[in-house]
Amino acid sequence: MISVRVLVTPKEGVLDPQGKAVETALARLGFSGVSGVRQGKLIELALDEDDPARAESRAREMCEALLANPVIETYRIEIGRRGVQARGEHDAATGGRTHDSA
Repeated sequence: MISVRVLVTPKEGVLDPQGKAVETALARLGFSGVSGVRQGKLIELALDEDDPARAESRAREMCEALLANPVIETYRIEIGRRGVQARGEHDAATGGRTHDSA
């Protein structure tokens, strides 16, 4: 069993009214120096997989099919297993992806 976390956020340049509302509220509460707030969604999954690469591939397929809108959103996939976690980031529209270990 492999745990997967998918973080979906609006692309840069895409209007993010929820992020702007949070930014404005933080300023009103006295938290100065906060800008560029983007609000997204976190999806946690448990996949019946033993291979982290296969789990990441399946999660990417799920993102492309349902979890993210590739026109306006990007997503980051985090794979965790037995205390080890790896992160991959993927821009759904361009197909660009980076991968680094956490």
